[in-house]
Amino acid sequence: MSGPILVFDSGIGGLSVLAEIRKQLPAENYCYLFDNARLPYGNLSEAELIYGCVELICQQVQRIGAAIVVVACNTASTLVLPVLRQRLSIPVVGVVPAIKPAAQLSKRKHIGVLATPGTVSRDYTHSLISQFADHCQVDLFGSSELVMLAEQKAAKQPIDNRQLARILAPVKASKLDVLVLGCTHFPMLKEELSHYLGEDVHLLDSGEAIANRVVSLLLSELSSRAIDKQPQAQGIIYAAYTQAITAGLKITLQEYGVSDCNLLAT
Repeated sequence: MSGPILVFDSGIGGLSVLAEIRKQLPAENYCYLFDNARLPYGNLSEAELIYGCVELICQQVQRIGAAIVVVACNTASTLVLPVLRQRLSIPVVGVVPAIKPAAQLSKRKHIGVLATPGTVSRDYTHSLISQFADHCQVDLFGSSELVMLAEQKAAKQPIDNRQLARILAPVKASKLDVLVLGCTHFPMLKEELSHYLGEDVHLLDSGEAIANRVVSLLLSELSSRAIDKQPQAQGIIYAAYTQAITAGLKITLQEYGVSDCNLLAT
C-alpha cells in the first residue's frame, strides 16, 4: 500500500478503533491524528466542527500520503463525511453507532445509546433508530463528561467513581439490556462501565465493524496486492496532535504501539 492508514479522532477514543483495525492489518503503517485542542467535540457548533476537522484531516492526508481515512469519532462522522469525500480521492470510513446489531441482540427489546450530546441529538442517529430499532424501546443518554473521564484514564489520572456513578445512574435505572457505546472514547472505560452497570447489560461498540469495512475497502482498492495479515509482521504507528499532551498520555500511546508522536504546527 502506498501510504499509511490515517485514523482520526478528537482525542484518545479512536485508539480503540485503531487497535481493532491493527488486529486485522498488523503489517500496515498508521498515523493516529487527534484534535485534542478542541476536545470535546460534542460541545462545538456544527460549522466549527466541520471546518476544523476537514481542514486538519486534508492537510494531514497530503502531508503523509495516506491511503485511507478512518474518522473514528461518532460526533464528527455525523457531519464531516460528505465534505471529506468531496475533498479527497481516497476512501473515507466513518463510525456508525451499533444500533442495528444492538436491536438484534436485545432480548428485552430495550436498548440504549450512550454518546456525546451532539451525536444523541442529530437526525442521523434518530434515522438509524427509526430504520433498525423501531421495534425496540430506545433510550438516549448524552454525556461529554464521560469523554473527559476517558481522557483522564488515558492520561493515567484517577477516575472519580462518584462522578461516573452520577453519569450512569439513568442508564442503570432504565433496565435496558444492551447499551450502544456511541462514542469511541467509551470503550476505553469498558471495565468501569461493566462494573457499575453489571453483567446483565451488554456493551456494544463499532470497532470490529469499522475494521472489517477498512479491510474490505483496501482489498477492493488494491485487489492486485496481497495485504499482509500475518501477526509477526508489524507496521509502525505515528501519532500527531494539536495540543501538548501529558507524560501519562504518552505512556498510553506507547501501550497502543505508537512509536513516535509530535505536536502539529498551527
